Amino acid sequence: MSTILPAVKKRADYQQPDFSINHVDLEFTLLETNTKVVCVSQVTRNGQHNNALVLDGEGISLNSIQIDGVAISSYQLTETTLTIDIDNGCNEFELRIENTLNPKENSSLEGLYLSAGAYCTQCEAEGFRKITYFLDRPDVLAKYDVTIIADKEAFPYLLSNGNKIDYGDLPGGKHWVKWSDPFYKPCYLFALVAGDFDLLKDTFVTQSGRTIALELFVDKGMIGRGQHALDSLKNAMRWDETEFALEYDLDIYMIVAVDFFNMGAMENKGLNVFNSKFVLADAETATDEDYFNIEAVIGHEYFHNWTGNRVTCRDWFQLSLKEGLTVFRDQQFSADMSSSIVNRIQNVRIIRERQFAEDASAMSHPIRPDEVIEMNNFYTVTVYDKGSEVIRMLFTLLGKSGFLAGIKLYFERFDGQAVTCDDFVQAMQDANNKDLSQFRRWYGQSGTPQVVVKDAYDPNTKTYRIDFEQSHSATFDQKEKQNLVIPIQFSLLNDKREALKLNNANDVQTTIELKDTTQSLEFKDVNSKPIPSLLHGFTAPVRLNYEYSQQQLENVMLGSPDEFARWDAAQMLFSDCIHNLGAKTAQQQEASIKETVAMFEPVFQATDITLALKAEMLTLPSFETLFQQKNRVDIDVLNQSRKRLFAALAQTFQKDWLALYSAFEMKAYAYEPIQVEQRKMRNLALKYLTLSGHSDTKTLLNEQFSKADNMTDTLGVLNAAQLGDLSLFEKLMLEFEQKWQADPLVLDKWFALHANTDRTDILSRITMLMGHSQFTISNPNRVRALIGTFSFFNVAGFHNIDGSGYKFVADYLIKLNEVNPQVAARIITPLIQWQKVDETRQQLMQHQLMRIGDTQGLSKDLFEKITKSLP
Repeated sequence: MSTILPAVKKRADYQQPDFSINHVDLEFTLLETNTKVVCVSQVTRNGQHNNALVLDGEGISLNSIQIDGVAISSYQLTETTLTIDIDNGCNEFELRIENTLNPKENSSLEGLYLSAGAYCTQCEAEGFRKITYFLDRPDVLAKYDVTIIADKEAFPYLLSNGNKIDYGDLPGGKHWVKWSDPFYKPCYLFALVAGDFDLLKDTFVTQSGRTIALELFVDKGMIGRGQHALDSLKNAMRWDETEFALEYDLDIYMIVAVDFFNMGAMENKGLNVFNSKFVLADAETATDEDYFNIEAVIGHEYFHNWTGNRVTCRDWFQLSLKEGLTVFRDQQFSADMSSSIVNRIQNVRIIRERQFAEDASAMSHPIRPDEVIEMNNFYTVTVYDKGSEVIRMLFTLLGKSGFLAGIKLYFERFDGQAVTCDDFVQAMQDANNKDLSQFRRWYGQSGTPQVVVKDAYDPNTKTYRIDFEQSHSATFDQKEKQNLVIPIQFSLLNDKREALKLNNANDVQTTIELKDTTQSLEFKDVNSKPIPSLLHGFTAPVRLNYEYSQQQLENVMLGSPDEFARWDAAQMLFSDCIHNLGAKTAQQQEASIKETVAMFEPVFQATDITLALKAEMLTLPSFETLFQQKNRVDIDVLNQSRKRLFAALAQTFQKDWLALYSAFEMKAYAYEPIQVEQRKMRNLALKYLTLSGHSDTKTLLNEQFSKADNMTDTLGVLNAAQLGDLSLFEKLMLEFEQKWQADPLVLDKWFALHANTDRTDILSRITMLMGHSQFTISNPNRVRALIGTFSFFNVAGFHNIDGSGYKFVADYLIKLNEVNPQVAARIITPLIQWQKVDETRQQLMQHQLMRIGDTQGLSKDLFEKITKSLP
């Protein structure tokens, strides 16, 4: 494998562009294999220099260049750049470039591509250079006028950013539409869509009384599945006005759903392009989780209109400026629209399962990275989700009013500009007159901090002392670390599980700002040693270590004033039991499981625990969560230990599971909180009943499957059946496929279920499924559903000690590298976590990484991850 890295881009090397572009006039003549693009840019030299104009361009054919109407023939062209020498006295000029491209053969789904009969663009991060030669960087902001020409019958809708200002017919059955975006934007926010869709319309009246046209474009025949997305958009627009006083600024807001899309969605100004899985929903085809995700992603992309579009990134190293902030905003929105505690638990699961793993891997980086090879590799859980947690800490430290004051000042200073993370923090600091200089370290320091908590009680003085100590281990990218500002919210419980009052205001919760290596607090007049309930709401993305006894954890689980802390204590009880089983004798294992399981009996009867929280508390930690809790893992022992505790919970509480399953009537489907909670508990109970071997299980599964009027309950059956008799599972899966064989999005769920089945012939099964009529390597949704699910979640299959799972995934990634490097770079993640497994598996995984690395024509996406991960 070559050890020569492609060019490394570094944040420290940032320089302002030599030229700027303030207006762009684009004309597209859309043809499958020979689309013509004419780009007319108004260019200005920045400062006094004699540097050439260097434009980015990839995979396109240059036809002609003109400067101020005069043809230019003297230029230098490479595979990635176009360099034009500009006369010294020419400080402002019009640059006209004509080029052609082949949308039909563009399988990378970056730039302009044609799929499923529609033209579509994806320009973030560096896709615009695949459309025309340009200064493809986020700090070049311009106003755009766009004219699109295409066949009218095949492509009746021609869409782009901004407002439609003109249109007309042309000879030969063609037509044209012109769009104008009055706001300055970087080219990564440019969008074009052309196709024949069903259109769902609505309007939204803003707080200032403006009427906004809302248009949702979906594939033909799918209009009935678009209403939830449109309703979610209106909810997001209303919420952003109410919570942040931010109003939409164009006359129209459009969303287009496409099936071939690398990302979840894209926030292009006024024209959001969405993966159809985050738009289309009705009761029969979408689960409660799908409904939730659609609302969240719709909200996320809408919120970008201000946090990302109106104020954007100076360079891609500042990506968390827009993504971390907008993820925080969409999480707050989702918490207000649904169960706040379930939403928070979901957020934290992502951090603990995926972000902590990234911190511990060779791909570790701060939320504002320092260097990168391939920009697409910036789109990580660290930048997005840890970035959101950093914003949440600011919210905690400043309070809601202080945070909103900072947001207001941020927009007042930087509207219409491309700025940095430092600019954002400075606005927060200035608006609140609070020194955030130490807090800024979160932006530049990688790794997961550890906070060790110790306490002591003096019965003579009735004084309780609690000590917090932060530490920071070296990561692959950084050896030296500094102390951070870590907000930790906690409470204290007495032996009756009552929360103690901690100050003169009678608060039962308090928050410390851990800034130094150690910090201590003392509480006086405490009658007995209390139990600390720590890290309420997960106020910081840290690993917290306190030596709880099982009894203490049970008390926190049943008595903490914070719902998150109660769930977390339940998870710790489960995790401790699972991790300790491997070192015990059979008799000790049985006793340990019995003791742990018994602690959950009160949860079933508790009246102060909501149904939503109860379901989360009774759900075992995933294998992925458990895997990240230890530095080195015995895959087989951990998997088996989790299964043993799972079975014990099922069998011990069989009557309780049956009671919970029977407690809720199956009503006509509605996506509303109480029904969502009931379905979640009912389907959790069904899984436990199936695992328990209850005599009525087969009847329950068949009845629910046949009577279900919604996808949540249908999948609830299939997920449960997967744990029991595989012959019944196969029967139900066949019925499911026969019903939904013409619906690719629904079949993605079917592919994923097959891929995650624990069976000895899993590789031959997946190979067979790759020949299915609805499976194609060119569609990211299909690939993620089948190959992604297998590699991320099928523990026994992927980690088979013979290495067959690793080889299978590696073989597929070699093929996928030629089609869609972005998707391949996402799926390789489990392979680069080889450091956590046993030596035999480490060698097997490294061998497959080297095989991929030796592939001719390896993409920068994969090259970067492989070279960083190998020793």
